[in-house]
Amino acid sequence: MVARSQPRFLRVMAALALTGLVGLAANQMTAAADQPRPAREPAGEAPAAVRPAPQAPATTPVRRPAVRAPGADRGAAERGLSAGRALAAQVTVDGVLSHLRAFQNVADSSGHTRMSGPGQGYPRSVAYVGKQLRGAGYRVTRQRFDYPYFEERHPTTFQRGAKTYRSPGDFQILSYAGSGTVEAPVVAVDVDLRPPRHSTSGCETADFAHFPRGSVALLQRGTCEFREKVRNAIAAHASAVIIFNQGTGTPAKNKDQFDAFGGTLQSAVTVPAISVSYAVGAELAKSARARVRITTDTVAQSRTTENLIAELPRSGGRTVMVGAHLDSVPEGPGINDNGSGSAAVLEVALRYAELARSARPANSVRFAWWGAEEFGLLGSAHYLEKLTAAQRRAIALYLNFDMIASPNYNLGVYDGDDSAKQTGASRGPAGSARIEKFFREFLADRGQKSTPSGLDGRSDYASFADRGIPVGGMDTGAEGTKTAAEVAKFGGVSGVDYDPCYHQACDALTPPTAHPEAYRKLRKAYGSRLVGNVNVVPLDLISDAIATAVGRYAYDLSDVAGASSSPAP
Repeated sequence: MVARSQPRFLRVMAALALTGLVGLAANQMTAAADQPRPAREPAGEAPAAVRPAPQAPATTPVRRPAVRAPGADRGAAERGLSAGRALAAQVTVDGVLSHLRAFQNVADSSGHTRMSGPGQGYPRSVAYVGKQLRGAGYRVTRQRFDYPYFEERHPTTFQRGAKTYRSPGDFQILSYAGSGTVEAPVVAVDVDLRPPRHSTSGCETADFAHFPRGSVALLQRGTCEFREKVRNAIAAHASAVIIFNQGTGTPAKNKDQFDAFGGTLQSAVTVPAISVSYAVGAELAKSARARVRITTDTVAQSRTTENLIAELPRSGGRTVMVGAHLDSVPEGPGINDNGSGSAAVLEVALRYAELARSARPANSVRFAWWGAEEFGLLGSAHYLEKLTAAQRRAIALYLNFDMIASPNYNLGVYDGDDSAKQTGASRGPAGSARIEKFFREFLADRGQKSTPSGLDGRSDYASFADRGIPVGGMDTGAEGTKTAAEVAKFGGVSGVDYDPCYHQACDALTPPTAHPEAYRKLRKAYGSRLVGNVNVVPLDLISDAIATAVGRYAYDLSDVAGASSSPAP
């Protein structure tokens, strides 16, 4: 998942030891689709634990019952539901974990990362996924594209007099910030420290009418994109830019509005630019003589990466698209973000090929693994730009899965109608609310509760929603902190982030050594259901949800408005 950028819309153990660790944990798990499920759990209780698997070794091939084609004499809706259930019965958590082990092995042999850009981690991930799909009979397309690459060569420093601020708690560099050392006074630009702190700071050139040349511009997050704020500051001859968090709500309930945050400027700028917490920003804004020193060492240049698109031959009808970004951040293997979504979509695609051979679906299903998502949703945006207008209109819907195995998970369903009115979120295109209803009902039928996940533009669904294509999907949380109310709904540990290793080196299949107290509590809560930084409970459940949705929409799109015929890309 790309780091939050603006309201609208960025070595471990040996392979043998790793395989044994995950295999042991997988032996203690089960593919819940292969076992009877309770109809519903009592309200307010934690999700049911995944039952122990049979005592066969983890390497034993999973025996799947033959896929039965949906009854030909049923209506389209019933055929779709029947197909969804049949497909979910084939998808196992063992299968998904096998792909995660492959991604971890790729990272271990590629500098501990699977990032788009330099190195072999991402190309090897693409090669693995492509090989699996071709073996299942898919027509696989590798779509190469250039993108603006960014790297922080040395850690950024930020000081005010004798005080040294710490990253990432106090500040973070904004992607595509320029290099240099700046020591200058700080000048606040149209900031608002009074609740509710709805700010347009830096969004208009008039904000800089009397800005002192060479000063550091202090801007507040809100209303427009970071790059717009920074470009306006550069035009006013700012020597550097600091953007502080918006501070809406309260620190207890709206942590993401107060903490230091990551973000992207989407293309290279010429001055240092960092983001800071609301507390640091407010402190600087209140000081009439604040003077800071910022040092950055970055590189920004054009690089090449690729998307991978797969579709079965002789597809027809309308098009259902299902996707996940395949790249990690530079800092680590990205096993939860987003190896989890990529692995689940891959396993569903492999099993779907078996279903489609049994009875030809009414609609095409096109699977996608996106590159350079962590640099600003660039792969999915490029894909849509290269389609004709007719081809874009032909996509009936897009389902996105990004971070579906967070260790301290919730069960988030994309809020298609923006009914929760979350900060920075927007309403999805027509049909999105119906997809949301489908996933919420899927969870309810399995005795699980859900929480709305706002469409705030942080993952690849945004590229499709911006084109008017209905979107839906699920996630399990990123850098936010789990509340007591969420523990009552989903289990887990209150006061610990959904993913303490989000965008860090410890997002891996090996037990994290970082954040020891958080993971001690998580291991106590989840036991063997925690495999490294992956929680097998939501991974299993959401993999079934993906399969059920793919089967349903492959055979029936009657509940999603705006579907049309689908020419091949």
